[in-house]
Amino acid sequence: ENTPVTVEVTQPEDKKIKISVKNEGPGIPEEILPKIFDRFFRAESSRNRSTGGAGLGLSVVKSIVTWHQGEIRVKSIPDKETEFSIILPNS
Repeated sequence: ENTPVTVEVTQPEDKKIKISVKNEGPGIPEEILPKIFDRFFRAESSRNRSTGGAGLGLSVVKSIVTWHQGEIRVKSIPDKETEFSIILPNS
């Protein structure tokens, strides 16, 4: 809460479009990073639909990015920040 979110759009040397979204916060634990794009995955097992959504958001985002021949990456530094990057072809 009350921390900045940075959105940046760049065109790296490979002529693709890169959209990065970075925020400060607790980060994502390394052991769950491989699972965050899985359908119905929730980081907190105590969450349910009435308190934390259906666990579909990142799965849907990955599907849309893949349909556009792109890729999505995430890197997270515990207790510091998390950054999601979407790389799309520039056609």
